[in-house]
Amino acid sequence: MDWSPTLNLPKTEFPMKANLPQREPGWLARWEDTDIYARVQAAVAGRPKFILHDGPPYANGDIHIGTALNKILKDVVVKFWTMRGFDAPYVPGWDTHGLPIELRAIKEWKLDRATISAVELRRRCRDYALKYYAIQRDQFKRLGVRGDWERPYLTLEPEFEARQVEVFGEMALKGYIYRGRKPVYWCATCETALAEAEVEYGEKRSASIYVRFPVTDGKGRLPEGTGVLIWTTTPWTLPGNMAIALHPDFDYAVYRTQAGPLLLAVGLAGQALAECGLSGGESSPRCKGADLEGVVCAHPFAGRSSPIVLAQHVTLEAGTGCVHTAPGHGHEDFAVGQKYNLPILTPIDGKGRFTEEAGPFAGLTVTEANTPILQAIAAEGHLLGSGMISHQYAHCWRCKEPLLYRATEQWFASVEGFRRQALAAIETVTWVPGWGRERIRNMVAERSDWCISRQRAWGVPIPIFYCEGCGEVLLTEDSLAAVAELFRREGSDGWFTRTAAEILPAGTTCQCGHARFRQEKDIMDVWFDSGTTHASVLSRPELAWPADLYLEGSDQHRGWFQSSLLTAAATRGSAPYRAVLTHGFVLDGEGRAMHKSLGNTVHPEEVMRQYGADILRLWVASSDFKDDVRISGDILKQLAEVYRKLRNTFRFCLGNLYDFAPALAVPAAGLSELDRWALDSLHRVAEKVRQAYEAYDLHVLYHTVHNFCVHDMSSTYMDVVKDRLYTFPAASRERRAAQTVLYHVADVLVRLVAPVLTFTADEIWPYLPGTGDMDSVQLASWPQTGQWQDDALAGRWEALLAVREDVAKALELAREAKLIGTSLQAAVTVHASGDVLQLLAAYQDGLATLFITSGAAVSAAAAPAGAHRGVRVAVTVVRAPGAKCERCWNYSEAVGADPAQPGICPRCVAHLG
Repeated sequence: MDWSPTLNLPKTEFPMKANLPQREPGWLARWEDTDIYARVQAAVAGRPKFILHDGPPYANGDIHIGTALNKILKDVVVKFWTMRGFDAPYVPGWDTHGLPIELRAIKEWKLDRATISAVELRRRCRDYALKYYAIQRDQFKRLGVRGDWERPYLTLEPEFEARQVEVFGEMALKGYIYRGRKPVYWCATCETALAEAEVEYGEKRSASIYVRFPVTDGKGRLPEGTGVLIWTTTPWTLPGNMAIALHPDFDYAVYRTQAGPLLLAVGLAGQALAECGLSGGESSPRCKGADLEGVVCAHPFAGRSSPIVLAQHVTLEAGTGCVHTAPGHGHEDFAVGQKYNLPILTPIDGKGRFTEEAGPFAGLTVTEANTPILQAIAAEGHLLGSGMISHQYAHCWRCKEPLLYRATEQWFASVEGFRRQALAAIETVTWVPGWGRERIRNMVAERSDWCISRQRAWGVPIPIFYCEGCGEVLLTEDSLAAVAELFRREGSDGWFTRTAAEILPAGTTCQCGHARFRQEKDIMDVWFDSGTTHASVLSRPELAWPADLYLEGSDQHRGWFQSSLLTAAATRGSAPYRAVLTHGFVLDGEGRAMHKSLGNTVHPEEVMRQYGADILRLWVASSDFKDDVRISGDILKQLAEVYRKLRNTFRFCLGNLYDFAPALAVPAAGLSELDRWALDSLHRVAEKVRQAYEAYDLHVLYHTVHNFCVHDMSSTYMDVVKDRLYTFPAASRERRAAQTVLYHVADVLVRLVAPVLTFTADEIWPYLPGTGDMDSVQLASWPQTGQWQDDALAGRWEALLAVREDVAKALELAREAKLIGTSLQAAVTVHASGDVLQLLAAYQDGLATLFITSGAAVSAAAAPAGAHRGVRVAVTVVRAPGAKCERCWNYSEAVGADPAQPGICPRCVAHLG
């Protein structure tokens, strides 16, 4: 007989197969049609605010996997805090100025920067930035990110540019902005100064040379004819040499060599002489570097003097202990030059070519000049050693070419002027991970002044005027206000289309009396743009200053985190954020950085085409993202399998709730201990997940939910209650109790995972009983589960389930021995003693159900030979007596006792009655 019509078998339209790549776009369209962002914000109006301020990505290409990681993390955080009862708006932003966009626009449209007008180049850059802003916006939406996509912030917007000028003005009027000639990182390929955050280090092959500087005035401390030996890997900087630096505390001596007497640091003499192919011993008493200050040497080829000076940056790590010093080519050299009032010679133009100041090397690039410079030194007999060396060297982060250190006239923000406020502000911030505090503190404590000018066209102009009469700077409250008003009205293009007379208030004059002015041609560093977003964006009425959280990659300690901190400390005396969360970089499955040349790049759009965005979001949640994270095809396959198990958990719940409504829920007093254990476990999971979200430990959330679904639910509770759900009368208290648990599991679990599995959670929501008019889980609140906590019960069931594991192992062994097939073919005897025996005796009647066997007994007798000896108990397994019930599949000697129902057991007969 077919008994299936008498069973309560699962029924649901919730599909087993997710088909996320096909279904997710439909959910996106639904969210857009119903304006889910506005509905959520209306629902949370008036609540306490939680503000995550979005760091702006460059609008210069498709998003990559690192961008996806960042945006998904932000979305998870915002959605969690919204569910926790906060008003957590998310205003996305884009960095739309700067060199990366300008270079891409020039390349895409094959522009000649030397001939195109600034206005036309800016128009092309704007078009390019807006094109990729729109592309990236749609890509972020596809990731399931909820935000104010209709009202984002773009750094090219007139209001943003005006507010940026106002921040610049505040800093300038406080005396923090100045123009000076200092060495800065310079890219000859991009023809602009670079910020420290735009510099990366890579391998470079350089000439390694040892050069003698003959002593011309030993001041009675060194005999004439002695040579001071220096070592350098940048021969092209020698035309700018103005001194030789010694460490005041190091020991120095003159060494007698085949090339004549040479002054060297004692600690490096042996190595240096060997590399020059020379030998010799000390020929004079040792002295300290401080004793040689003021000794004069001759430049090896330039026909000028080069005095000995003292400097703390000299080391004994490599070289000779006598350091070639060119104030126009290095930060430390510049500082020494300032101390000794040395000339600052930088005979190199913006394209990396030597100027007329370099004499015979004029017109050559720094690379081309290396050989002629070595030839000039050798011709004078001063080249004592040469070779090649591989070393780490500064490169441009955009074009990847080696950089120059070049002293030029630039605009700077005087970090020294507000360093104390910035360092104090760092201590008020929560840094996650904690090492972030030390990292940024060290960077701010040691950083030089911030070079904020760039020699490009695409950006916010530096709002400075110069008097045509005396050349002095005009920088006043009125001039700054006039520029800000112009930018609000016309955008920063107005700087290039209008004259100074049209911009400045009528009657503006210089202190010298002249009334004609010209505008500064440089633009602001793009890090100044993004560094002022806190001032322009957080002033929006739905947001607040300071932000509760900044969340970016670990490289932003020297980038956006720092530029935002510096502008805020300078203008407001405090940090623009209460907390900073840092994530690592994305690596391939073998831990390697992703490069096109390696063929190991993972593109988010490809992942979504194959698996769907929710798998990508699950990858983010599974990663300990505070360190570098890995992604690969194998990792994604594993996550897809985990997702399938999570989805099946929900499907089991929904399939058994087809005839259930919250009004039918059984009160706690009517639930079995197993039911209450399941709810206690659910409570503990919810608490652990909440703590994981709050600590930004999403991998803890991932493992907690996964283990709960696989172990507590699928392998334990759901496995045990299938009999109750399927075979008991539909409206019985026992079945309704199990349904009550499954309803709460589905209701709580869908809320717990909603910030991560944003598509799947919204797909589940309408199938869940009792959701009513609330058509999206995004409008739901965080679950309250404290009423289910029962520590005493949890302790008892922890012991019971440990026994169940021993029984399960015994059943597995019996199955391998062909004694049984399914566990229902078995009857078990559990041999125990002490507290375990007492516990099992109390639960004697329910053990067979718990073990999913047809019989279970408890014995205090010693286990016979052949029994499985587990961790807590010993277990004997025999084949269950009787016949198999055709309806419930349990074995019983009473099957067929009712002549009217010969194939089923008395329990099923009663359930059918």
